[in-house]
Amino acid sequence: MKYILGIDIGTGSTKAVALNLNYEPVDSVQRHYPLFSSEPGYSEQDPLLIWEAFSQCISEMKERMGGSAVAIGLSSAMHSLICVDEAGNSLAPMMTWADSRSSDIAKRIFESASGMALYQQTGTPIHAMSPLCKLIWLRENEEELFNETHKFISIKEYLWFRLFKEFKIDHSIASCTGLFDWKSLTWSKEALSLSGITNAHLSDPVHTSYQNEDSEGVIFVIGASDGCLANLGSDANEKGIAALTIGTSGAVRISSPKPIFNLQAMTFSYILDEETFICGGPVNNGGIALQWLLKNVLGKTELSSADYTALFENIKKTIAGSNGLIFLPYLSGERAPIWDSESCGTFFGLKLHHDQHHVSRAVLEGICYALNEVLAALEPHTDEILGLHVSGGFVNAKIWMEILADITGKEVVLVQTEDASAIGAAYLAVKAIGLAAEYPGAAGEKESIKPNAGHHKIYKQLFGIYQQLYPALQDSMHQLENLSKQD
Repeated sequence: MKYILGIDIGTGSTKAVALNLNYEPVDSVQRHYPLFSSEPGYSEQDPLLIWEAFSQCISEMKERMGGSAVAIGLSSAMHSLICVDEAGNSLAPMMTWADSRSSDIAKRIFESASGMALYQQTGTPIHAMSPLCKLIWLRENEEELFNETHKFISIKEYLWFRLFKEFKIDHSIASCTGLFDWKSLTWSKEALSLSGITNAHLSDPVHTSYQNEDSEGVIFVIGASDGCLANLGSDANEKGIAALTIGTSGAVRISSPKPIFNLQAMTFSYILDEETFICGGPVNNGGIALQWLLKNVLGKTELSSADYTALFENIKKTIAGSNGLIFLPYLSGERAPIWDSESCGTFFGLKLHHDQHHVSRAVLEGICYALNEVLAALEPHTDEILGLHVSGGFVNAKIWMEILADITGKEVVLVQTEDASAIGAAYLAVKAIGLAAEYPGAAGEKESIKPNAGHHKIYKQLFGIYQQLYPALQDSMHQLENLSKQD
């Protein structure tokens, strides 16, 4: 069977999805790899293990499908940084998006006179996740490694070099580094000067349709970032539709012909192709907050699907609004819209009549409030958002989708479970190699959930209180963080 392969190189695994020439998913394979933290704030991986997982996905799909793909499109996680030598060998573990060791540097840039100008030039929020901040940290703290490095690259560039022996970076991944000028499509002179590197230390930027062939004649299309391609794979690249991804973390994104800047919320603007930006904001605390609830509060040790099913069943039986209990879900700090690594989780309104079911529902509602706050930061700068196309590992939890619809007041459309970025990569490859003039769209009926008007009224009032809590507690959160560092 002839097929197109979309591969998503994620933080926890690489997943490959095969589409037939009607652009319908027909098979998928996945390979996992570990994440480790050698010190507090570090989030690292071995890029060689990711290369092996990537290669295994291609080989296994070739065997299962009876031959090589017509073309392979690539998606990858953003904000990774690898120091490599001239032969493309890593000199140190890869720093992932979640690595927060450069948070003080991000704060320094944010508070500087040039911080907001740099944000508007690059479209990347000033935050420890960005390679810009990671580079400065390396220069200031790992001088020998910094000076030895031939190129500073992302995980996709690492894989591309191993495939074709060329250092290339697509405009999409480049646009989320904090180093790339979205207007000129070149590396920013200001950002390079700030980080202490030159163009020679970075890969050559290319369009997301850039392609090369392997020794078997298979066309590889360099593709884009996982966030941009999740929009494409979720059929959320049209006006009035936002894509919402829920996994360990989460994100809200819309398609726009131009960047969208919100200086307070620092929404991002990343490139999908020559005509399209994907704009939005990421949140740190999605499924990871539920994992914390199950393990640390409800005492579950080895989490199973049955634990999640029981949790959602209890939440379903609990009153909307959790009887006045509100949860700020900043258990691992927060990115959009507050961009505060020192923020912390908070229960507000807790009283004697609240039980574990109220607490559980409040946690889930808090995650949805956080996503709605990103949506609220985007909507004034674009067309009215009428619907949310939702993808990610928790889409099958219907109560979660119902709460999301009720809090946002938007129709929620369930598009994919976990494959949106890989499918988006395949769609991009289809257009890039000329199989179709436009991006394909997902076929078939999609389940949708409309908001409950009564619940939305309750949540609208509670959301107003939710938005007041972080500004009121910010100083206290920072004081508490400083005290914990002293310990």
